[in-house]
Amino acid sequence: MGLRRSNTSIMMPEIGGGEWGEEERKGFKDFKKAIKGLHPLPDFFSQRIYSKITKNSPSYCTKKQWNTWSSENLDWDVGEVFFRTVKEDESEVIVKDDFIPIITSLLQTHPGLEFLSEHKEFQEKYTVTVIARIFYEVDKEGLGHLTRRMCRKRRVWEAFLRAGEEEDINKVMDFFSYEHFYVLYCRFWELDSDRDYKISRADLLKYGDHSLSHAIVDRIFENAPRPFGRRGGEEMGYEDFIYFMLSEENKQNEVAVRYWFECLDIDGDGVLSTMDMKSFYNVQSHRMQCLGHDVVPFEDVLCQMYDLIKPQGKDGVVVSDFLQPECDKVSGALFDALFNLNKYLQFESRDPFLERTKREDEFDNDWDRYACVDYNRLAMEEEQREDDRNQMEIEWEGGDGDNNMNMGE
Repeated sequence: MGLRRSNTSIMMPEIGGGEWGEEERKGFKDFKKAIKGLHPLPDFFSQRIYSKITKNSPSYCTKKQWNTWSSENLDWDVGEVFFRTVKEDESEVIVKDDFIPIITSLLQTHPGLEFLSEHKEFQEKYTVTVIARIFYEVDKEGLGHLTRRMCRKRRVWEAFLRAGEEEDINKVMDFFSYEHFYVLYCRFWELDSDRDYKISRADLLKYGDHSLSHAIVDRIFENAPRPFGRRGGEEMGYEDFIYFMLSEENKQNEVAVRYWFECLDIDGDGVLSTMDMKSFYNVQSHRMQCLGHDVVPFEDVLCQMYDLIKPQGKDGVVVSDFLQPECDKVSGALFDALFNLNKYLQFESRDPFLERTKREDEFDNDWDRYACVDYNRLAMEEEQREDDRNQMEIEWEGGDGDNNMNMGE
């Protein structure tokens, strides 16, 4: 339960030079002005508050209705106010759909997102992305809802507060960055060659320049880490892809560790045995051999990884081994050795200077770093395509009369 604020009183503001009369009705526009500064949440929560208060009479709100709602919901710390405002009144948990009206209001009001106003599809995908990222980080057990305790532990509301304060939405790395969304959606779009908003096994094998082994892709499609979609399925949807990509590009976080552990734990006994790991490494070593790379014996790889992770038991590696202090920094190396060929080869030939530079850069985690690099790459590619189009137009317009065709005919 949240903490009540001490000595808190709700004072109604003056609108248009006068107080809000007891029976005066306000539509949303005037209501938003009236409550500005009377609650701790950003302005883009105003529509959610208005809708919760006026659900039985959606065209207006009275002072009495506001006072009733505010006395029940605002006399708490900001974390509790956030939780109460987002969830439905009759529920004690937050579900994904509860965030939709709030993200919709953000899209309508944030200066860093106004360029999406004419692109409904991108607005919808941005909303899906933000909500999926919230649940990815907060709902670690995959329950499908957020409890008070989850939200308070992760301090989810802080990202929403920053989104309300920061004009550059890309500086809000937690959940809201448009650049992060763009990277996720573009990667999905690149793989979804038939544009059905679903990714097949064959599609996912192309990810990262064919870096993943068929063995790990098969496990993903067996729904080992999480069932596809809300009801499961045989193909990967966009939300499923978000979970995959966040786990693939930042293997240091707890959700990613559990994601890949479930994939590798073939018999589901909660232990990565030598047999489990060897079955995946055999596929990896075969790929290395076919491509002409030197193959490191499995026993040597296992010894190296055990030295890095230092498992507590003798029968294999368990999830808690990966989550030990400092182990999160090397967990990705073990996973990559077993199923991501390109990253494993990079690890084996890593440059100590680049590794030191990486540790000293501005990024808090591998995902933020990857997203920044990939967004810049995508932006450069788009700029090059635009330059090529402009050059073609110049060459076309500069041709002789016979070449000047009217494309509208």
